[in-house]
Amino acid sequence: MNGAAAVKIAVCIKRVPVMETKFAIAADGTRVDEAGLKYDVNDFDLWAIEAGLQLKEKNGNAGEVVAICLGPDTAQEQIRKALAMGADRGVLLQAPTVPADGLAIARALAAELKDGGYDLVLFGRIAIDSMNQMTGPMVAELLDLPCVTNVFKLEIAGGTGRAERALEGASEVMEFPLPAVLTIDDGLNKERLPSLKGIMAAKKKPLDVKPAQLGELKVAVTKMVLPPERAAGRILGDNADAVPELVRLLQTEAKVL
Repeated sequence: MNGAAAVKIAVCIKRVPVMETKFAIAADGTRVDEAGLKYDVNDFDLWAIEAGLQLKEKNGNAGEVVAICLGPDTAQEQIRKALAMGADRGVLLQAPTVPADGLAIARALAAELKDGGYDLVLFGRIAIDSMNQMTGPMVAELLDLPCVTNVFKLEIAGGTGRAERALEGASEVMEFPLPAVLTIDDGLNKERLPSLKGIMAAKKKPLDVKPAQLGELKVAVTKMVLPPERAAGRILGDNADAVPELVRLLQTEAKVL
C-alpha cells in the first residue's frame, strides 16, 4: 500500500489438525476422534497472515493486522502464533466446536467484521480439513464487499487492489476497490517463522474472547467414513529385468496403459 495512511487488515484463520497423523473416527461416527491430535494454523491462512503483515510493512508499519479465529478456547494457541508472527491483536469467537454449517461460520465472522473498519479481510483459499472454500466468499456477500479468490499475486495502492488469481491452466487479473475480501492461494508468499522476540511479545498482545454469533445451524455431518486401506505394495525387482512384468501389470491389473 502506498502512502502513510493507516491500514487495517483482518485475517481470518482456522485451527486445523496436523495432517501427518493417522486419523480415527469418534464413537458417534460423525467426527474425527480428537484424542492425540495436534493442531496448527491452516497452511493457506498462514500465507494470508504473511500477506497482511507484508502489506502493513510496505505501508511503513502504519495500521493494524488482526487475527480472528472461530473455535474452542484451545484455538487461542493458533491466534498466539499469528501474534508471534507479527499480528497486532487477536479475537477468538468462542464456540465449543467448529460447526459443519459454513454459512453459520460466515455469519459469525461477518458480525465481528462489519463494524471493524477493515480495509482488507483476508482468508486462506481453503481449509485443509473441511476443503469447502466457502467462508471467504460468503463473508464477502454478507458484508456486501467485493471478493477475489485464489490470489497468488497482489498489489494494493491508492485505495484499490490488483490481484492475479489462478485458473485451470491460466490466470486472470482482477482490479477491485477497498474494502475487499480476498482468499490467498499458494504462491503469494512463504510465511515467516515466529522469532523468539515475537513469541515473547505475543504473550502480551491483546486477545479478546467473545461468544461466536453462529445462529441456527442448518447443516450437520451425519456420518463420517475413512477411506479403505490401500493394498500392500509389491516389489517386482530392482533392475531392468522387472520392467516387462511391470508393464504387464500396468496393462492387465491397473489398466493404465
